[in-house]
Amino acid sequence: MAGQRLASLDAFRGLTIAGMILVNDPGNWQYVYPPLRHAEWHGWTATDLVFPFFVFIVGVAISLALSRKKEEGVGKGDLYLKIFRRSVLIFALGMMLRLIPRFDFAAVRIPGVLQRIALCYLFAALLYLHTGSKGRLGVAVLILTGYWAAMKLIPVPGYGAGVLDYKGNLASYIDLKFLSGRLYEPTFDPEGILSTFPAIVTAVLGTLTGDWLRTNKRPVTKTLGLLAAGAALTALGLALHPHFPINKKLWTSTFVVFTAGAALLLLAGCYFLIDGRGSKRWATPFFILGTNAIAAYVGSILMVKLLTLVNVSSGSEKITLPVWVYQHLFVPWAGNLNGSLAYAVCYVLLWLGLMTPFYRKKIFIKI
Repeated sequence: MAGQRLASLDAFRGLTIAGMILVNDPGNWQYVYPPLRHAEWHGWTATDLVFPFFVFIVGVAISLALSRKKEEGVGKGDLYLKIFRRSVLIFALGMMLRLIPRFDFAAVRIPGVLQRIALCYLFAALLYLHTGSKGRLGVAVLILTGYWAAMKLIPVPGYGAGVLDYKGNLASYIDLKFLSGRLYEPTFDPEGILSTFPAIVTAVLGTLTGDWLRTNKRPVTKTLGLLAAGAALTALGLALHPHFPINKKLWTSTFVVFTAGAALLLLAGCYFLIDGRGSKRWATPFFILGTNAIAAYVGSILMVKLLTLVNVSSGSEKITLPVWVYQHLFVPWAGNLNGSLAYAVCYVLLWLGLMTPFYRKKIFIKI
């Protein structure tokens, strides 16, 4: 499959972006169905799968793209430049979204979704250039084991070792020590410093998956391999959960293993249907979002930020335009809870519509 675009990966990416927009944009945060919320702490919901799925997809794309560049004879110097340039741009986009609309540089949050994606891409891509599959697997095991050991064995001042609660865990302590005042919450950030290391492993496992998909094996064999690996990793993550809880906010080692397994299972289904059997029509909406994923994600956040600046009258008070739309166009016929979900679904459909002309004209915004 050298030189060919993996359609199933585009569909998987598009499905993930649709999920990101859906869970990020309810009509009212007070009315959200439980599966569309993150787990409070330990455990997981469907929403907790979305971000690691995207990081995993980044890893798969690294294997497919860089292997193609190598086959084309692109030198390592040019590849390094491309990797660093892309990482900086993604990180800068994340910072831009944080700064808009107030541009408060003194208190801007430094960690974030795009920032973590940038770092995961950077280190996974560099590792891909310098190591084979076995080497990357070894590094992945080493990081996950080291993260477990650090979180369980290194004492936190005032709390001791092995604390995995919201307060007192090592990741929170490091974030507060180095990024105080620039975190998602006063004492913690779900995209913080220490938890970025296991997140990199999520991307590395994606590169190993890309290696498997690049082989010349039959589609059925590839699908079975994805299913077997997915089932094994999912089971392993669940088995280890009582010993090192699955936790998205800490991006625990078990979270990495469990979500990579789930990603493999979903990718297996997409690959079998789309690249194996050639069944593509059903996935067209996901192709549309998946081929311009970063543009759709950034644009969806930017639009909300800008629309929130628009105030409209509602009785005796002024409210933001998104709140007005939710209250006047969705609540009257769907109620608070279903109206909040309907608002989010419509916002996904809006971005599907905005991205459709780009897809039809084969305009793919690359970073």
